[in-house]
Amino acid sequence: MCDLVEFRHLKYIAAVAETGNFTRAAERLFLAQPSLSKQIKELEDGIGIQIFVRHHDGVRITPAGQMIVSYAIEAVKTRNEIIQAARAVHGGTIPVLRIGFSCFVQQDVLRSLSEAYASLFPGCSMQFSGGDPVQILHRMEAKSLDAAVLPLPINGEQWTVEPVASAPLVVCMRADDPLAQQTEIQPPELAERLKIFRNPEAHSEAHARLMEMLTEIGITPDVACLATTPTDIQWMVQSSSGLALIDQKTPLDPRLTTRPIANVNWTADTAFVHPLSAEHPALPVLIRHLRKVNGSKPAKHTHRRKYANDLQMKLLA
Repeated sequence: MCDLVEFRHLKYIAAVAETGNFTRAAERLFLAQPSLSKQIKELEDGIGIQIFVRHHDGVRITPAGQMIVSYAIEAVKTRNEIIQAARAVHGGTIPVLRIGFSCFVQQDVLRSLSEAYASLFPGCSMQFSGGDPVQILHRMEAKSLDAAVLPLPINGEQWTVEPVASAPLVVCMRADDPLAQQTEIQPPELAERLKIFRNPEAHSEAHARLMEMLTEIGITPDVACLATTPTDIQWMVQSSSGLALIDQKTPLDPRLTTRPIANVNWTADTAFVHPLSAEHPALPVLIRHLRKVNGSKPAKHTHRRKYANDLQMKLLA
């Protein structure tokens, strides 16, 4: 952005864009309308870009101006959130950040989140609480948790989802299983042996989507064994109860091994989930950090999120 653009200009631009009118924007900013109009016109002349087209009943944003308006709105929002959080840290009023998590979330994701929070908010506490996704979502609705780290998918218009990790979904088997001699497993070889699954009651959306995915590659699994933790899944595999699908990053019992499924590209994805109306003052700053680290764009409501690959697995993290 040109050096001619100061923060006050961004605040002015955001106000005009959001109100759609110089008079209403001036009232919001406690400025005289002619002064506001003059300063924005001088800015436009200085940078050589018309941001607003003036009409008798309001303004229209030009295509080039839309880029500047978007930047201005985000800059003002970021500045306000950071100052609010900094004041809370300075005043010692940052409450404990209460984070729920599923046992199917990898510990390195939780560790990275904890370290990021400690660096952003020195001396402020984070409290973790485990549970299955259904329980954790209910606790966020009851406001006993501020946010959570959960496997996808997460349904509901009240949630915002920030992807934080992804790993291939692979077949878990005993190391002495004949299939372990292969570099990848053909779908027909799983048809009668894939029997171990996470309990659907813990995350019904993930289970339903997994059944759809398996059907698409010609597998109608026999859901014979239900597990509530990664340890349960591995014990069942080791006891020859069947095969299972797990996150490739899951620490394995040395007696077990994993193999990819041929010709599919499924992933187990993890997300940072928080209510649409996040109340904890640290959340906006933490969320921006997560987006920067993961290179993700601002999340949409979960019911509108589109996934690029229809075979991509948004399941157990």
